[in-house]
Amino acid sequence: MGRLLNYHKKRRKLTTLVENRTVYSADFAELNIYETHEYAEKVELKFNFPVIASMLSGKKIMHIDGIPSFDFFPGESVVMPSGQKMLIDFPLASNQNPTQCLALGIDDAKIAEVVDRFNTIVSVENENNSWSLNDTSNHLTHNSDVNDLINRLVHTFMHNTKSKDVLLDLMIQELIVRLLQTKAKALLISDMQNTLSDTRIGSVIKYIKQNLTNKDISVEKLTKIANMSKSHFHKTFKNTLGISLVDYINSEKIRFSKKLIKERHDLCISDIAFYSGFNSISYFNRQFKKLELMTPQQFKTSINK
Repeated sequence: MGRLLNYHKKRRKLTTLVENRTVYSADFAELNIYETHEYAEKVELKFNFPVIASMLSGKKIMHIDGIPSFDFFPGESVVMPSGQKMLIDFPLASNQNPTQCLALGIDDAKIAEVVDRFNTIVSVENENNSWSLNDTSNHLTHNSDVNDLINRLVHTFMHNTKSKDVLLDLMIQELIVRLLQTKAKALLISDMQNTLSDTRIGSVIKYIKQNLTNKDISVEKLTKIANMSKSHFHKTFKNTLGISLVDYINSEKIRFSKKLIKERHDLCISDIAFYSGFNSISYFNRQFKKLELMTPQQFKTSINK
């Protein structure tokens, strides 16, 4: 991304020090890159179309209705419905270290087309459970699939090739699907009122959460809960959440293990693995490092510091 930002910097015009805007256009989308070079507070932005905003450099503090105010760093994104107002603080912006952020706006018709196809693919008979991007805001932290797509989108927007619009069409379709899966996963996992537990995937998620430390959550049991064949269940689960059943269960167990490491200082790593539902310490270590980019022991050391 650094090389792309240098490419952008050589071609953009700087007309203001607060949220200087450069626009790159395509047939059904536009990429806005904003730069702020001095301290500012409560800067208002609002778009007349759904937007995914991603931090490129620096730090912002975001104030959005429906979400507690949060620090916004590189590697993070936020999905904003059409017409949603955001107020932004720039506590660290300076001429030497400007804050840079992109806002990708996508045509409503394109979003509706992909959303309709997605809901058709993940629908289960006799359930009225559809997903949308244009109802509430959603803060994404370190979603590697989304970040990789955004990097590719920025590169394609900035380089006018004959295939530009075709490539952007394909990437934006994939991005919308990734965002829908991320939203579905977040809602199903954090369904505190069990409003989705009467859906088939929702009931499976509920069972996994209640039996997380069980070392043998059988696929046969889950398919019986979902009332699906094994192949149909695996396909529907991954299409809806964007993650396989095994990866989801491991991610939840790792999240539980982090909670144990923080709260149970008397437990060694092998105990943590056992109580988190892992049969193998080496497998636990591999899965932990895969998801957290550090070993359980390194995580424990960082917590103790």
